[in-house]
Amino acid sequence: MKYRGRIAPTPTGYLHLGHARTFWIAQERALQHDGTLLYRNEDLDPARCKPEFRTTTLEDLRWLGLEWEGEPMDQSERMPEYRAAFETLRTGGHLFPCACSRKDIREATTAPHSEDGEPIYPGTCRENPSTLNTQPSTEFNWRFRVPENEPIEFTDAHFGPQKYIAGKDFGDFPIWQKNGLPAYQLAVMVDDAAMEITEVVRGADLLVSTARQILLYRALDLTPPAFYHCDLMHDENGERLAKRHDALSLRELRARGNTPEMLRAQWG
Repeated sequence: MKYRGRIAPTPTGYLHLGHARTFWIAQERALQHDGTLLYRNEDLDPARCKPEFRTTTLEDLRWLGLEWEGEPMDQSERMPEYRAAFETLRTGGHLFPCACSRKDIREATTAPHSEDGEPIYPGTCRENPSTLNTQPSTEFNWRFRVPENEPIEFTDAHFGPQKYIAGKDFGDFPIWQKNGLPAYQLAVMVDDAAMEITEVVRGADLLVSTARQILLYRALDLTPPAFYHCDLMHDENGERLAKRHDALSLRELRARGNTPEMLRAQWG
């Protein structure tokens, strides 16, 4: 299959330098493989995602020199597809309803956190008869039941062979939230499969998410793409770049007189 990559910004603020570099690498990977780059707008959270940031992100990426094929896909328009995948997982026995809040999980577990900082779920509702086999309900979140102690392995195109142990390096993870929205892990893999993405380029902080998503691909009888995880960018204090770093947003850097060529030169 011809190479198909994607960029997938979340419009919750101005685009910062770290994500911009990741998206530039995604374009470079597509060009190297004589492939196609697609754009997905990850706007599922109505409380945080704003139309104005969708607009500014598109403008900033075009200014940087990115080009993509076709119109952006908006996740907010794809709820039926996410619900269908959720139902397939639920009826297949892969999910269980969970009444635990994030505070409950933090207070209940003494296990170490996973590499991406998530507390490893202690299994409180995993075998709870009061919630087993419950129909979809706004009273519960839904979690994916990971195969305990199973190694999940893949080869990253940048970092090489990776191996995570389900239940130890990560636990049962959210699939559907009681606010009626799919969790990140489900939405992105459903979209990547629908877009026929052959390689996902994203930050190294999502390496363990790849192990989770491989389990979802398997449960839905889909073939996962290849993966390329980029090194993360940090500020002068060694802190990972995030949208709170307004001074390192593309919009601010552009206002200070930086050119796309100047920014790209810093990335090697």
